[in-house]
Amino acid sequence: MASFMLTIGILTLLSGTGLIYWINRRKFYRRNVAGLEGFSSYEASVFVRLIERIGKWFAYALILFSLLFFSIYFNEKKRIERKQQIIETENSISENN
Repeated sequence: MASFMLTIGILTLLSGTGLIYWINRRKFYRRNVAGLEGFSSYEASVFVRLIERIGKWFAYALILFSLLFFSIYFNEKKRIERKQQIIETENSISENN
C-alpha cells in the first residue's frame, strides 16, 4: 500500500508539472515579435485561454494531490516501522522469559 501511494504521488507530481510546462510553452510560442499573443479570432482567443486556465487549475490540483499521497506514504511508512519495532521488542521480551 505504501509503495502504491509513493508511485501515485510521483505520477501525479510529474503530470501536474508537465501540464504546467506544456501550457506555458504553448503560451510562449504563441507570442509574436511584439510580445503579443497571436490568435486567429476573438473566439479562439477566449476559448484557448479558458481551456488553459482550467488546465492550470487541474495541474495545481494534481500537485496538491501528489503532496497528499506523499504524506500518506510517509505516515504509512512510519506506522509500519513502529509496528515492526513493537513486534521486535515483544519477541525480545518473550525470549528473555
